[in-house]
Parts: sequence; structure tokens; C-alpha cells
Amino acid sequence: MAEQYASIIIDISHESVDRVFQYRVPEELLGQVRIGMQVCVPFGFGNRSRKGYVVELSEQPDYDPEKIKTILSLVNGSVTADTRLIELAWWMKEQYGSTMNQALKTVLPVKRQIKARNKQVVQSLLGKEPAKIRYGRVALNQEQQNIVTDFKEQYDKGERRPSLIHGITGSGKTEVYMELIDHVLQNDRQVIVLIPEISLTYQTVMRFYRRFGEKICVMHSRLAAGERYDQFERARQGKTQVMIGARSALFTPFPKLGLIIMDEEHEGAYKSETTPRYHAREVAQKLAQMNDAAFVMGSATPSLEAYSRAKAGIYKLYTLGSRAVFGSLPPSTELVDMRREMEEGNKSIFSRRLQELIGDKLSKGEQTMLFINRRGYSTFVSCRSCGQAVKCPHCDVTLTLHNRTRLVCHYCGYTISMPKHCPECASPYLAGFGTGTQKIQEMAEKLFPEARILRMDLDTTSKKGGHEAILSAFSKGEADILIGTQMIVKGHDFPGVTLVGVLAADISLYAPDYRSAEQTFELLVQAAGRAGRGEKPGTALIQTYVPEHYSIQAAVSQDYEAFYSQEMGYRKLMAYPPSCHMMTMQVAGKDEELVNHMMDVIARSVAARFQNQAAFIGPVPAPVYKVNDIYRKILYMKQENYDILIRIQKYVQNRWDETESCKRLTIQYDFS
Repeated sequence: MAEQYASIIIDISHESVDRVFQYRVPEELLGQVRIGMQVCVPFGFGNRSRKGYVVELSEQPDYDPEKIKTILSLVNGSVTADTRLIELAWWMKEQYGSTMNQALKTVLPVKRQIKARNKQVVQSLLGKEPAKIRYGRVALNQEQQNIVTDFKEQYDKGERRPSLIHGITGSGKTEVYMELIDHVLQNDRQVIVLIPEISLTYQTVMRFYRRFGEKICVMHSRLAAGERYDQFERARQGKTQVMIGARSALFTPFPKLGLIIMDEEHEGAYKSETTPRYHAREVAQKLAQMNDAAFVMGSATPSLEAYSRAKAGIYKLYTLGSRAVFGSLPPSTELVDMRREMEEGNKSIFSRRLQELIGDKLSKGEQTMLFINRRGYSTFVSCRSCGQAVKCPHCDVTLTLHNRTRLVCHYCGYTISMPKHCPECASPYLAGFGTGTQKIQEMAEKLFPEARILRMDLDTTSKKGGHEAILSAFSKGEADILIGTQMIVKGHDFPGVTLVGVLAADISLYAPDYRSAEQTFELLVQAAGRAGRGEKPGTALIQTYVPEHYSIQAAVSQDYEAFYSQEMGYRKLMAYPPSCHMMTMQVAGKDEELVNHMMDVIARSVAARFQNQAAFIGPVPAPVYKVNDIYRKILYMKQENYDILIRIQKYVQNRWDETESCKRLTIQYDFS
């Protein structure tokens, strides 16, 4: 048998997690050593030995074989949570085209000295609420109970097929989740609950804390490194049973993981923007499989990837077709053609029908939410003399006006004061174009001076506790109107809201993304779903300039099946996921000429090597070509067989590693 070498991390709990050491596998252990296994190795001076984890196996030594030490022995004992996470990191490396170090840094917590008790972490989200909370369970309706009963039967039989709960907005998916969690906890196993972003954390944690109390831990981006590590340690030691958090909570080192729940499965926040560019849905499914755990997803608007798998029988499909609150019905949805409003003399972003409905709700003491898919005061500032927009000098985008006083680049953070003259022609005639949340607030204050208005966007929530303060105030009825961006329409439950106005329904249709229609449909359905969640009926008003578009028509009728059917037809016609797989290869660097040259070299080489094995598109500039003085070009590859794309990625990476000039550039792979 050929020589074998193992790359080993000596101590995975410190920041030196990216430092691996290569050891020879002795002849008597050949075939026994595998990824994730703990071994004992000589380390340092003298006869000192240390324990470490195997993270990679190879038949090629990294340096002179005579200088490579040999593994002493395997460490006896059962497979640990860390072992499974290292195995998961290896799978992610192979699946998403990253290095092992990048994958390890994603899945393994870094040790810090600062620590925080669990109740302090929960209180950082809920304030003083935990002390007041009383625990209890909610009675389920028949639809909810059917799902719970079936899940329990399948779970106890050892059936572990992933499940998708397709439930309309307000159908009570969270109550179902809690019953499933309770069953798994009674089996002495642990649970990970994934939520898409921080703005959902307050209400979600509150509801779970009411039910499970100190059994829960929270993982979110605002925790300090020490707090995050301490939460992971609590899980590793069995001191907590339920971890609630965003994407990174997936890597909680539970020793007996029994269930992963992924709420709002369709959300884009579940896709990592850094290498490895993994999707939490795929990683959660793999992790559940490795731990013999159940995996349950839920959404009112499932992603096409998840729903197509459910229709194919890969996932088990459950349906919740009615709202959980007795007597509560989905909102009646109206459409306003803003082209007609303009023709009839109304140039305001508030249609006449929306103004009428807001006035009616105010007179009845009911609440309104106004959603716009933008932030800031205006989208951009341009000169009315020469027509030039004020752009970021470091990125290929316009600057956004905030508070009428400063222009900000939302890509690199570049900020300047609002200029008095055009940077191009020195004209004083600069003006903002587009409408953002702050401007909407000012318009609403003029139209409804008696209304109490709150605004929720990145500007008003930038301070710690900003999300929670606004949501809590609105929930308590301390405001009549809540204006905001996407963060106000995702997952929140305000029984007092009887009107939702969507002010710019079609903006997301123009994004340079094949998913734009899907994202628009999801946003509109989720937005409309905030209305009428209590006992009073709700209305959703959608304002648009393209009322005939199928995604908007389907959202008005709340018809997911109609949208799915039409959108999947488009995806199949254009060979876009999920009808096939796609890899996006991006090369970036400060030397524009070198970026262009290397991308052309890659495209020619791949086309020659993999003739007729994949469809190639590009190279083309990235949607934003320059960011922070870095130029970016993209090559797209489509193929029904995912393994072929992986082979292409490995071929390119090997050539890349051998090319000296590539050290001045970066390459990134994104699979979908």
C-alpha cells in the first residue's frame, strides 16, 4: 500500500485553527485513519505528545518525507461532536470548492477568554422579560396536530427523510416546531433552530423562551467572540438543549443532535457570502444525516429548490392551509396600477386608495405597516444640468443620500458630505432621485399629522437593541404606522395590524438575478401576510407599475402553485437552477488588465478541456464590476450533473495554484 500522510490540527479550540501539521500514517494504521478522527502525535521538543484531529489525507508529502514525523496512535473513544464537524468541514470543502482551512474556520468556534452566562445572552435580546415569562403550550388545530402526530410516528421509527412544511402566513408553523422540539427533547436529544436574520430574533426567542425557558441558548451576530464561544461550550457540555440562531448556529457542537429546524427556508440570508459559499439548507441536510437527526424546513413561500424536491418525493411535504388564530383569515389583497395614478394626476407615491385606507385604519385605532424595498432618503443624487449621478470613486455604483447631509457607498462604506455643486460640471442643481424610507416617513407625517409613526431600517436600527426597541414599541401599540424595508415584513406577528401597504412592489423585479421574480413573489406574499393576523380582518394593498407580471398576479391571489408552475417553466427553458446546477467562478484583483487576461485564459482552457460537458457563459463583468478598487469578472457554467462542475472547479484550482501571476488575484466559486 502507498505511503499516506495526514494533515492534523493540534488544538482546534484556539485561533491557530488554520495551522495544520503533516504526519506520516504508520503501516499498522493504514486504512484505519479517517477524516475527523482524533490521533496522538509527537509535537514540540523531546518526547512530548499531543492529541489532534485529522483534517485531510493525502499520498503526497508537503515537504521532505525524511522530516515528517509519524502518528503515534489512535485515540480510543466514541466519535465526538468535533469529529462530526470536521467531517462536515471536509464535505463542505469538496462540495463548495473551498480550502480545508476556510471550511474549518467556518464550522469550528474560536476560543476566547471572555465568557458570559446564558441568561445574560438571552437578556441582551429580551431585556428584563425573561424574569416575567411564564411557560406554557398552545392548543393546536387539526392541521397542526396531524403534522405533529405524523412526525412523532416517523421519528420514533427512525425515519429521517427531510420534511418541508408549506404553511400560509399565520398558519402557526412555530407552534408545530415547538411540539416537534418537545418530542425530541423527551428522547434526550438536542435541537438547532435556524432563523434567517437578527431582525427575527426578538419575537422568535421570546416565543421559545416562554415554552422552554433555560433550555435554550441564543447565537446571533451581535454576540462578542467570548459569548459565542461560551454558548458553544454550553452545548458541547450538554448544559443546553436548544440552540436558536442564524446560519452559524448550524455548527453548534451538540453531542446528541436530534433535530434541525430551518424556519423561513426561502430566505437569502441562509446563503453564505464568504468562502465556502454554502447554503444552510444543504449543510443542515448533511449534518442531520451524519447525526441520524431529523431535518424540518418551513415557509409560506418555499424556495423552488426545496419545493421541487418535495414534489419529487425527496422531501416529505406537509401543508398548513389555514391560519392558526380562530376566525383569522388571509388578508384581502388589492392591486393599484401606479401608471393610472400618474395619468389621473396623482404624482405621490401614496395612491389615493392607500391614503383612503390609512385614514380609515387611523380612525378605527388599527395599525398599518408600509413596506418599501429601499433604504435611506433617496436612491441616488444626480445633476440636473449635466445628468451625471454622483458615484463612489472606488466602486461601480452611485452613492446613496442619507439624512440629506451625507452620501454613502453601501458597498465599501465611502462617505462624503452632500456636495453643493456637481463634481462633474460644478452646477448647483443637484437633486435626489428615488424614494427611501425617510422620505416616506416625511410624506406620511404631512398626509397624516395625527399619526404616531415609527421607521425601521438600517439607519434606525444601527445601535444595539434598535430592532427590539422599535418592534416592542409597535407591538405594544405605541405607534399607528410602521414604515420599513424588508426587515419589517419577514416573520413578525402584530395582531393589531390590519393594513399593509407595499409602496414599490416591482423594484426587486429589476435585480440582475435569475431569481428576481421568485424574490419579488416571496416579498409580496410575506408582506401581505403581516395583515389581519389577529381577530380583525386585514387588507394588503400592492402598488406597482407592472401589474400584469405573473409574480405580482400570483402574489395578489396568494397562489404559490400558480407561481411555482410558471417560474419553473422559465427556469427549465433557460436552464437555471433548480432545473440544472450552475457554478459561478469569479476572479478579482486590483490589476484590471490581469483580471481580464486570466479570466480569458481560464475560459479558453476550460472550454477546451471540457468540450460539450457544460454550457459556458462569459467571462462578463460582475453586476458591480468594481468594489473598493477591486475589479471582478465572472464565468458561468451550467450542467445537470453537479459532479462535472466539481471536476471543472478542481481542474481550474489546480491550474490556478500552479500559476505565479494568480497570487496577485483571488478566485471564488459559487454553486447553485
